[in-house]
Amino acid sequence: MSTPLWAPWRMDYILGNTKKPGCFFCEYPNDVANYRQNLVLVVQEHAFVCLNRYPFTTSHLLVAPRRHVADPSELEEHEYTALMSLLRDSVVRLKRAVSCEGMNVGFNLGKVAGAGVADHLHGHLVPRWNGDTNFMPVIADVRVMPEYLDEAWQRLQPAFADLPGQHAT
Repeated sequence: MSTPLWAPWRMDYILGNTKKPGCFFCEYPNDVANYRQNLVLVVQEHAFVCLNRYPFTTSHLLVAPRRHVADPSELEEHEYTALMSLLRDSVVRLKRAVSCEGMNVGFNLGKVAGAGVADHLHGHLVPRWNGDTNFMPVIADVRVMPEYLDEAWQRLQPAFADLPGQHAT
């Protein structure tokens, strides 16, 4: 007899109950008092970084422009440069903080491409380790997370402290 593996927090996500009015990518950078609660690591003038609340693996980051646009072509040149620069800086810091052996970096443009939030552009940084994939997502539609989000935030926050911008106090 098998023992069930429970991930009850996923049901709210699956049913869409976690969606609040508005855009969290627009709200988080302005909610300075709640940076830690919102898993924000750094906010710069044109872009910011936060942990993904529904990660594919531990320390899965999101890098987004401050302005609400759906496609990179909608960004002004200085916004695009700021976003890509912060993406590059985040790759360096994430590698250093979690000692990953590889990383998936990318943008899902549009719902059909897999974007959970299709109307606000954001890039994904997913750290990877040899042997980090297993049968759980295939058999049980469950991902095994080795740490809580707040613990990941606490580990990553110091790695982003040297970047210019606003940080949690």
